Amino acid sequence: MTPDEMVKAAVAVAEAGMAAGELPIGAVVEMGGQIVASAFTRDVSLGRRLVHADLLAMIEADEKLGWRARPHPLRLAVNLEPCLMCLGAAMALKVDEVYYGLESPADGGASVAAAWPVSPDLPWYRPPVMLGGLRRAEVQDQFRRYCERAPDSGLRSWAATLLDR
Repeated sequence: MTPDEMVKAAVAVAEAGMAAGELPIGAVVEMGGQIVASAFTRDVSLGRRLVHADLLAMIEADEKLGWRARPHPLRLAVNLEPCLMCLGAAMALKVDEVYYGLESPADGGASVAAAWPVSPDLPWYRPPVMLGGLRRAEVQDQFRRYCERAPDSGLRSWAATLLDR
């Protein structure tokens, strides 16, 4: 799958999340041209904070793949730039590449990944290559539609900050 196809799939998962009353954030994990896991953010339905789309998709992929050697690189696509928590999870899972649609300046991890010093003590614990801006206008439209429908809340206020990037 191309990075654009992966982000397109994440956008579709985000649409399903928005239809379920969640923030429009979706993620897919790909290996060898196949999506092995997908998820949307579940903050509202589960009433919890640590249920980000990318984290949930990576947990599902980890459960499916386990410790076995992977014949292909593991790649993650999210419609919104991963936060620091999800970046750390991607590093622990040994995700090789991350593609995303829209930057999230308040909590995005791309700038941290770019400056991460790889340690010789843990050479495998390194940030993935990150590429953003794929389908940016489409993702902004998702957040615009979310803000038009969502009840007044901190989530809606935060989502509104992403509209003019």
